[in-house]
Amino acid sequence: MTTRREFLTTAAVASLGCSRREPAPRRPNLLFVFPDEMRGSAMGFLNQEPVITPNLDRFTSESVVLPEAVSNYPVCSPYRAMLMTGRFPLQNKVVSNCTSRSYEYGVELQREDRCWSDVLHDTGYSLGYIGKWHLEGPKKPYVESYNNRPDFAWNEWTPPERRHGFSYWHAYNTFDRHMVPEYWTTDMGRDERLKVEQWGPAHQVDTAIAYLKNEGGSYRDAANPFALVVAMNPPHMPYDQHPAKYLAPYREVGDEELFRRPNIPPAGTKWGDHYRKHIRDYYAMVTGVDDQFGRLMDALAAQGLAGDTIVVFTSDHGDCIGIHNQVSKNNHYEESMRIPFLIRWPGRIRPRRDDLLLSSVDIYPTLLELMGLADRIPDEVSGTSHAAVLQTGDGPRPDSQVYLRMPFEHPALGRRGMRTHRYTLMLEQTAGGPGKPELYDRVNDPYELENIAADRPKLVKQLLHEQVQPWLDRGDDPWPG
Repeated sequence: MTTRREFLTTAAVASLGCSRREPAPRRPNLLFVFPDEMRGSAMGFLNQEPVITPNLDRFTSESVVLPEAVSNYPVCSPYRAMLMTGRFPLQNKVVSNCTSRSYEYGVELQREDRCWSDVLHDTGYSLGYIGKWHLEGPKKPYVESYNNRPDFAWNEWTPPERRHGFSYWHAYNTFDRHMVPEYWTTDMGRDERLKVEQWGPAHQVDTAIAYLKNEGGSYRDAANPFALVVAMNPPHMPYDQHPAKYLAPYREVGDEELFRRPNIPPAGTKWGDHYRKHIRDYYAMVTGVDDQFGRLMDALAAQGLAGDTIVVFTSDHGDCIGIHNQVSKNNHYEESMRIPFLIRWPGRIRPRRDDLLLSSVDIYPTLLELMGLADRIPDEVSGTSHAAVLQTGDGPRPDSQVYLRMPFEHPALGRRGMRTHRYTLMLEQTAGGPGKPELYDRVNDPYELENIAADRPKLVKQLLHEQVQPWLDRGDDPWPG
């Protein structure tokens, strides 16, 4: 199908009386890399945590860095559905993690939703997906998997008609044995499996490099641009499943450096000890992800593709690892909501840091506009394109980002809130009535240690009315139900 842009280009050439038609400019490739559970402060160049990430540090000199980007619903499946559809959970039906229990309530990516990958597929892109998908509801009889039981299941095969345009497939839904991952490949059936004895991110990058090299045209159509997603599972728990070489540097880091954040619970408490037990391994996995990302960037350059490819590095959410007495994610704290977001497009995006309050639903329209497909963004997309801000630094900017958490049995209840450059607000509604609100002034209290909601009731009401409610309206959210 001829796009509006291609039509206008052809018409302009004809109007000049040219006998030869110039080909339409080739659209950029897209390489979208996102590890799971990597918090936004866990990158060395930020100097916020003692973590070693030399490749990401180098990548920042070539990229726009958005240190205020967040996951609006910081848990795996809801983020991934917002990323793919540009719509909020009550609109795309992924209101919680995809499991056999939530599937009884229809929780999975809907086949009829038009994902950004569908748009790219229909405009001629070759698409590949490598790694964790976690958007499929497990169906009976459940597939054999370490994390599936007769009465409850996580993992599931995704049939080709539900892959939303990805013609190359090397993926699973959720499988947390990082040293021995398992994948379904493009042509495998539900009862087949590729079992690998290699650390997940290393195997996925090996596979992605093969996709980029595309020897014999066996991975993609070299005549067309490509979009490739590499969805690593680490640094997702269990934290100790990584090659030993990545842990070695952290054995030399002292406790006073590792445990300096004032919101880490004290030693001798359940969650304080949890943090102290796992943080070195968590950092080791982050360093391993960084190492593999560096390999991928080297391969992209070696294939002569770097200049024509938009590269995004981000994550689906962060991880508290016991901070604020929270075991991991799915909460409103910075360690859970804030995510990395780095984007590079040589010659088209000027490297810098920008405090744009990017939300998960904004990624879809932003990428499509950058790729010259603004006219193909479906009307039902709820996110806002910030392509102009990325390219020029100018353009409308949001004042806040919404926070969401929903029980799949009754998604109109649960938690809602928002995050501005200064404040974080969380409100809860249960079947028994409202819970205790939480409000943090992150300018004066960056580690969110003091809940000031009881002292600032007018501010809570103002933020609910001026910031939270407009987001809920946009997401067709009836909270408090």
